[in-house]
Amino acid sequence: MCISFSFCFFAERYLGKLNMKKLIYLQLLLIAMAGAACSGKKENQSEDRQVLLKDSTDAQGLQRMQISKSEKDIQYKGKDYHIFLLRTPSDSLPHVASDQGDVYLDNQIVLKLTRGGEHVFSKTFTKKSFSSVVDEAFLAKSILEGMVYDKTTPQGIVLAASISYPQTDLYVPVSITITADGRMSMQKEELMEDAYAEDSI
Repeated sequence: MCISFSFCFFAERYLGKLNMKKLIYLQLLLIAMAGAACSGKKENQSEDRQVLLKDSTDAQGLQRMQISKSEKDIQYKGKDYHIFLLRTPSDSLPHVASDQGDVYLDNQIVLKLTRGGEHVFSKTFTKKSFSSVVDEAFLAKSILEGMVYDKTTPQGIVLAASISYPQTDLYVPVSITITADGRMSMQKEELMEDAYAEDSI
């Protein structure tokens, strides 16, 4: 297999708490990335670094996900790019309560993309950033769970984000594409069909 050890470590540590549907989705990403890396058709990723801390519950009973920092160097169309991702639980965002009464802090994710010393793209994402592709009823009960580099395509550099109901099988995967000139587009991936359709009735 041509998957880097650091990526596998990230998948094991960060994604270990995800449910079966999310694991299936992320396993498909791993398979796709392995095939692309081994085929030689996709340009090589040179480095991948992550720093993670544990989930916790504070004195007020608020549950928060771990801080996650990821840095990756890739090549795209013959040029070197650096991807920086930092997910942190935010005290300033509205809290999210589950049906069981547990209360969670929502997350924000900083994405920075540079090419050499040149700034290409920078944005702080919250779940509201995805309101154009995820409906408001789902966003009201969900948190921004994570974001990870996925692949490159002729259209740009692709990242995968997940908006989910905390500690459940309900989630919406979203694909984010950043072009070489810093333009962003996103689309919802259809991978949670049955659970989401049932919940929205």
